[in-house]
Amino acid sequence: MAWNVVYSRSAAKLREKIPERVKAMLDALIIDIRATGPVRGDWPNYSKLSGELHHCHLKKGQPTYVAVWRLQANEVHIVEIIYVGTHEKAPY
Repeated sequence: MAWNVVYSRSAAKLREKIPERVKAMLDALIIDIRATGPVRGDWPNYSKLSGELHHCHLKKGQPTYVAVWRLQANEVHIVEIIYVGTHEKAPY
């Protein structure tokens, strides 16, 4: 069963501000989440945070870009992207 991936309002706004190269990596990440779920052990720089919170560094270096998502509803397979942007402002 496919997972539904949605953006929070703030993450959707932040997505528009990141570089195109990072957007492409984010789009690839979302494709993988839709296909196989929120746990992305096959992605480098991925880790599960507390509870249902996950994150992955999309681009390392200066600045480092990160995506943060959480499992919204396991029964109906919804994942919400809650942050996309630089590592310094990530909500974890």
